[in-house]
Amino acid sequence: MTEKTADIIIIGGGIAGASAGYELCKEAKVIILEKEAVPAYHTTGRSSAIFQLGYNKGDPLLNILVRASANFLYHPPAGFTDHPLLTPRPMIHIATKDNQAILDDLEARLDAIDVPSAFIDGGDLLPILSEDYRGRALQEYGAADIDVNALHQGYLRAIRAAGGEVITKAEVLGLQRHEGWQVRSSKGLFTAPIVINAAGAWVDQIAAMADVTPINIQPLRRTVILSPLSDGENCDDWPVIMGAAEGYYFKPDSGKILMTPGDATCVAPSDVQPEEIDIAYGAHYLSQATNLRVDRIDRSWAGLRNHVTDGHPVAGFDPDVPGFFWLAGQGGFGIKTAPAMGRLTAALIKGCGLPQDMRDLGLTADQVSVERLHNHIIENKAHA
Repeated sequence: MTEKTADIIIIGGGIAGASAGYELCKEAKVIILEKEAVPAYHTTGRSSAIFQLGYNKGDPLLNILVRASANFLYHPPAGFTDHPLLTPRPMIHIATKDNQAILDDLEARLDAIDVPSAFIDGGDLLPILSEDYRGRALQEYGAADIDVNALHQGYLRAIRAAGGEVITKAEVLGLQRHEGWQVRSSKGLFTAPIVINAAGAWVDQIAAMADVTPINIQPLRRTVILSPLSDGENCDDWPVIMGAAEGYYFKPDSGKILMTPGDATCVAPSDVQPEEIDIAYGAHYLSQATNLRVDRIDRSWAGLRNHVTDGHPVAGFDPDVPGFFWLAGQGGFGIKTAPAMGRLTAALIKGCGLPQDMRDLGLTADQVSVERLHNHIIENKAHA
């Protein structure tokens, strides 16, 4: 049986584990253990990520993490990738004529975190909008498409170049603490003083193996469909369209329209597949918001967006179990915040506290700590 030693073992090779490994491999020997044959199979690899400062209706904490990621995404280090990670694309939020108050509320939320936006005539920017959605829309500035694969592969290449390892088909079978951590996997035994639990929807299962209190992760299924356009129609320059009330969005993708109905169905950790009802909702919203005819769906898929109770990320050492580091709960924003979360993880593991730029933006350690979740559980039990 293979036996290897590292400074840090990361369980999970998606964007969370890869970004943390990228920052940590600069000073430490890192081994990533990935259960699947390829990293990023379940969530990262199924993402249609959009860089957006006002994500989740202007969530202030997530805005901090996106801002702290912007410089890396716009100006990646030399040799990290051979083409841009971000491609600017306009973004507009739409609502029906009788539901314009939701746009006013969104504008106020964006203004509160200094995200520029302006009311425009949505029909002028995108003439294919249906009659009920033509008229006033809210344009959010600073949005861009993210090349998810280029970002993820850039991280993994850098880890390998620094002497780290990314081991696939390495399902974790057990964890034991004995003068450090021993991780038993289908690819052998690995030991390190520190284990980072970045297993996505499976983080609570990994915690159970290590006898660590779970964080009650909630894997949420999200559906995506890809629909062709009529012959001769070109959508390459269309904006991202966000349904302010319904939570859906659609955007151009390789000459077709990519649409998600915004579903968030809590499911067990698994290789999720789209449900017919959610595919139908996607087609319905697209037909309702535009004059496009959805005659067929070329492709559909689903991924997992993993959340904890308050919808914010978890990053930090478990308060009760030495050397066990949580990196979880980044569902829906893990790609756009990966550079910040990677730096944050490395700083906390090295005992440096929060990175200065994030502190300057207002981030505090308790906002991302696992203790906040344990305290929430205790408070709920006290009031039960």
